[in-house]
Amino acid sequence: MIKKIPFDLKRIKEIIQTYPTPFHIYDESGFKSVAKNLNNAFSWNQGFKEFFAVKATPTPRIIQSLSEEGFGTDCSSMAELLLSERIGIVGENIMFSSNDTPVQEYVKAKDLGAIINLDDIKHIGFMEKFAGGLPELVCFRYNPGPLRKGNVIIGNPEEAKYGFTKDQLFKGYAQLKNQGIKRFGLHTMVASNELDIQFFVDTAIMLFELAVELHKQLDIKLEFVNMGGGIGIPYKPEQNPVDLTLLGKKIQNEYDQYIGKNGLDPIKIFFECGRMITGPHGYLVSKVLHIKETYKTYVGLDACMANLMRPAIYNAYHHITVLGKENAPLVKKVDVTGSLCENNDKFAINRDLPDIEPDDIVVIHDAGAHGYAMGFNYNGKLRSAELLLKPDGSVEMIRRAETIADYFSTMIF
Repeated sequence: MIKKIPFDLKRIKEIIQTYPTPFHIYDESGFKSVAKNLNNAFSWNQGFKEFFAVKATPTPRIIQSLSEEGFGTDCSSMAELLLSERIGIVGENIMFSSNDTPVQEYVKAKDLGAIINLDDIKHIGFMEKFAGGLPELVCFRYNPGPLRKGNVIIGNPEEAKYGFTKDQLFKGYAQLKNQGIKRFGLHTMVASNELDIQFFVDTAIMLFELAVELHKQLDIKLEFVNMGGGIGIPYKPEQNPVDLTLLGKKIQNEYDQYIGKNGLDPIKIFFECGRMITGPHGYLVSKVLHIKETYKTYVGLDACMANLMRPAIYNAYHHITVLGKENAPLVKKVDVTGSLCENNDKFAINRDLPDIEPDDIVVIHDAGAHGYAMGFNYNGKLRSAELLLKPDGSVEMIRRAETIADYFSTMIF
């Protein structure tokens, strides 16, 4: 199966005349289509909202485009809060989910009117003592521990540093109620890059059951449940994307069963996906510099792990297309590498590719989330430009490439 690309060799060669490789390029039509599909799938839920995970793709132009679809932002740091503010996303359009949080970040989130999602029961007192008190709306992050299993990327909940235990959850809500808080939310995040729909249905059931239990025990009505992110994407050609329409219908059935029948309707459903929105619609475009033949064949690119580190840290698969040779036979087993002084600086190991040579242009797929965002300057490597492929076919630079001057700017000689 061939993974689709929204441009061809001719168009990329035109783009390279202005923007040299390597660069990340994002298909705006693609990620806006996903945004519309997600909103449609949950249109049955009064107040449904997606808070885009800024950490996945912290690029203002992209987040602005998604805000046009009604998306808010999921922030976890001061920089992400400030980025949202500068775009014009404020108030309860921000979900602030952080851990080991400095007081100044709580203060900023509170000043912006963000929904603050506390990660630790002790942070109730921390905010009261150092951040001028609690906000009007408070959310807790729930960690189900041994009751749920995670996956290879996020790990099992019992071993994760995030969230309240169930006992802490109930104590925390009781404390808030006694202190006069009247608006409550509930959050969890138990998966990353998960393609199994049932996993998210089970998460919805878990949250809906808790909503009912909290109402019965504490007479608390949740305003929303936030299912977190974690919806995966088909990195491999043979994989299929999550059917958002089916997911919406399955969760609606459970909502009716638990929330509707217990008289708790309406409760808003929130998500904070990142990868699923932009991931499949971002591409790392690079040029082949060298072909090395030793014990193996190495295809050396002008991009490196600093541009996309997922393969190195997760052994993650990212599909690779050689532009102009999409239908050519796969005749070479190669390692596709960058130039860092680290042997794990590889985009692919033992990958079957067409006959490949210097100056060929390769496209590394599914780099639209956790790609540029995880970049770094080891070995003095500079982060590349980000480009936006707009619906009319034109290209806009939305982040310039770093320069040597940027690299030296914080140094004291």
